[in-house]
Amino acid sequence: MLVHSRAGRWGAWAVFAALFVPLFAFPLLVILAASFSTHWSGAFPSGPTTEHYTAAVRGESLQALTTSLITALTASLLALTVGTWAALTAAALRKRGRAVLDALFVLPVAVPSVVVGLAVLVAFSQPPFLLNGTRWIVILAHTILVTAFAYQSVSAAILRLDPMYEQAAASLGARPAYVLLRVRLPLLLPSLNAAAGLCFALSMGELSATMMLYPPDWLPLPVLIFTATDRGSLFTGSALAVVLMAATLLVLLAVSRVRTKASYR
Repeated sequence: MLVHSRAGRWGAWAVFAALFVPLFAFPLLVILAASFSTHWSGAFPSGPTTEHYTAAVRGESLQALTTSLITALTASLLALTVGTWAALTAAALRKRGRAVLDALFVLPVAVPSVVVGLAVLVAFSQPPFLLNGTRWIVILAHTILVTAFAYQSVSAAILRLDPMYEQAAASLGARPAYVLLRVRLPLLLPSLNAAAGLCFALSMGELSATMMLYPPDWLPLPVLIFTATDRGSLFTGSALAVVLMAATLLVLLAVSRVRTKASYR
């Protein structure tokens, strides 16, 4: 009732601005300003330059960005496949079985990601599953960390599906596999795209588990940002952070366009 009045709307916007500007917008604006600066002048960066971006889009930085994109795309696709399969399976189970499956898939996000990284490192450092020192152990850790979000998103979408469409297809003689591929999954497509975007964004920014697992030839961009700022190269790290944000936003915008088109099918 409150937000339907003019005073209520202004109050809601004021609360939003009071929370959004100091907690989110201002820190990002400082990073953006630092990425174009050479030194600090009082409380703010100064000394305009674009040299940091010149370095951020070539050599090791460009390779790190490519590594992050490949890792995030691969982990997102794997997480979406596993999460969708698990969500469809859970929907067919009884309440107790569904609760067990929910707990198993939520477990990786219920513990710190560094614990997941350590678990993956210990589990895959010995034959027959020797992945330590390869890119696949990083991709596996990212997949484990983001699969829970894909599972939860698809599970929620399945609960909102109208069973009438599947029942109509089955009554016309459609086999279960046909109903799944031509009826159920197309109806879930907007939610699948949203889950893929969420998984991608989370994987692009993952640092804790990655720090424990990455080999020298598979350096993701968040790790490069951390090492740059740890060495005191704050302005270079800021430029790399802006590049990471821009790349993530571009992919999310592309996913959003696909989701928008899918919602009108």
